[in-house]
Amino acid sequence: MSGAEAVLTASGISIEYEVDPPVKAVRDVSLTLNRGEILGLAGESGCGKTTLAYGLNRLLKAPALMTSGTIVFHDRSGSDIDVAGLDGEGLRAFRWDKISMVFQGAMNSLNPVIDVRAQIFDIFDTHRPGMSRRDKHRRAEELLTLVGVDPARLSSFPHELSGGMRQRMMIAMALALDPQVMIMDEPTTALDVVVQRGIIREIMRLRERLGFAVIFITHDLPMLIEISDRIAVMLEGRIVEEGTAEEIYRSPQHEYTKRLLSSFPSLTGARGDFVRTGASQEGVR
Repeated sequence: MSGAEAVLTASGISIEYEVDPPVKAVRDVSLTLNRGEILGLAGESGCGKTTLAYGLNRLLKAPALMTSGTIVFHDRSGSDIDVAGLDGEGLRAFRWDKISMVFQGAMNSLNPVIDVRAQIFDIFDTHRPGMSRRDKHRRAEELLTLVGVDPARLSSFPHELSGGMRQRMMIAMALALDPQVMIMDEPTTALDVVVQRGIIREIMRLRERLGFAVIFITHDLPMLIEISDRIAVMLEGRIVEEGTAEEIYRSPQHEYTKRLLSSFPSLTGARGDFVRTGASQEGVR
């Protein structure tokens, strides 16, 4: 993406879990997210993907601690925000407004005893305290329509929704304040294949329409090749390879990346062959 404008820059990020003995979960990771792009973050379970995502969004809790590194958010207003240096009210104002996150496991992220309307309103109560109830209701209906859910579902409780619908609710909540970056941590985990495809199409459509950038975290490298502009591959807390989706697909350099690609079997052809997944038969962008 020549001439791309960065929206988030992370340099030298290291994160440890302060247990006995200490666990170095993220080791000297640097990455740049460009405005409006999808950056795929791939790797096996335990490689540090989610820990890095929590660090970028300042969501780490003890015993996790960011021991080194800088995180700079390049706001569309032209100002730079030192994310690592934020605290208190500044940090609360930053989250969801500038960067939002869709967590893994929507049922665990939604409050089971509060209806959808109240959970969306809570975002506005916290970040837009002067917003009228009528405006909150109008915006909530707009958000559900945006992600393909009937606004009548605002009165539903999480257990009354399907898995795919709950995940769409989480995406709607993440979009509530029009963030410039959305971090998505395994957003299609535990969903069946048909629902997964629907969620992915929705994310792509919304990204094209609203222009936010995405860090998409998953172990599913073939899916990332299909949807991402660039991909970073993590292993044991480090980024071991980074490139465009086409570069990762056609000429992976690191042995681990090659193993990831070969671990997904083809539905046709000789055993051991790898084919790009997905309904589209077009070339990788």
